[in-house]
Amino acid sequence: MLLAWRGSVLPQLLPRLFIVLCLSIVAVAAHDHILRFTVNLSTVPFSLIGIALAVFLGFRNNASYDRYWEGRKLWGQLLNDTRSLTRQALTLTHCAEDGHGRNRARAQEIVALLCALPHALRHQLRNTDPLDDLAKHLPPAVLERVMASRFRPMTLVLCASEWVRRETREGRLDGWGVLAFERNLNALSDIIGGCERISSTPLPFAYTVMIHRTVYFFCATLPFGLVESIGTLTPVFAVFVAYAFMAHEAIASQLEDPFGTEDNDLALATMSTSIEVALHDLLGETTTLPVRAAEDFILD
Repeated sequence: MLLAWRGSVLPQLLPRLFIVLCLSIVAVAAHDHILRFTVNLSTVPFSLIGIALAVFLGFRNNASYDRYWEGRKLWGQLLNDTRSLTRQALTLTHCAEDGHGRNRARAQEIVALLCALPHALRHQLRNTDPLDDLAKHLPPAVLERVMASRFRPMTLVLCASEWVRRETREGRLDGWGVLAFERNLNALSDIIGGCERISSTPLPFAYTVMIHRTVYFFCATLPFGLVESIGTLTPVFAVFVAYAFMAHEAIASQLEDPFGTEDNDLALATMSTSIEVALHDLLGETTTLPVRAAEDFILD
C-alpha cells in the first residue's frame, strides 16, 4: 500500500506538493537569515484552523461517499431487477403448443433489451456515445428508435413494457404475471431516476470552493508556522500535512461524481458487462465476455 500508485490521488497532487516544498525551503531559509526577510508565525492559529478544517473535510468526504455508495447500491439493484425480469420472462410466460425452448427464444427478446440497458445508462451518465455497445444487443429497428430518443435507458424500459403487453395480448402472460413485470419495470425507472439525480445534482459549489481555498491557504502558510519549532525538518512535516489535507479534498472531489471516469469512480463498464453475463447465464448461454475479479472493480 505504501508504494501503490494506480488508483491513488498522489500523481495529481505532486505539482501542488512541490510548491509546498518550495515554500517550506523559503521558510527555512528566511528563518536561518539566508534571505533578507523573516516570516515566523505562531502555531496556535494553525492548530485552530486545522481542527475546523478537519471537521469540514470530514463532512465533505462523508457527503461525497454517501453519493458514491448510493450510486453503487443503485447499480447493484439494477443487477437484481434485470435478473428478476429475466427469470420471470422464462417462468411466467407460457404457451400451450410451445416447449421450453420456444419460451426461452421469446424471452431472449426482452433479455436483449435488459442487456443493453446498463450500457445505455452508463453512456448517458458519462455523456458518451452508446451506439457501438447498443448495436451488439438490439435489432436495427429498435436500435434506431433508441438512438433517436434523448433518454435512451427509459426508451429501453418502454420497449420492455411493450414486450410485456404483446405477451399479454397473445395470451402467454396473465394478469398476475403483468403485475410482477410492472413492479420490476417500475423499479428500473426508479434506478435510472436515482442515477440521474446524483449525476445532475453536485454538492453546492460555494461550499466546495470554500473548502478548496481554505485547504490551499492553510498548506501554503503552514511552513512559516512550523519553522520556529522544528527548523530544518519543516519541509518534511509541511509536505506530509499538505498531502493529508489535499488528498482528502481530492478524494472527495472524485467521489462526488461516482459515475465519472476517474480512478476512484465506479467501474461502470465492468458492472455493465457483469449484468450482461448474468442474464445470459440465466438463459443457459455461455459468453466469452471478460468479467474482472472483485478487486479490480476499483477501476474501469
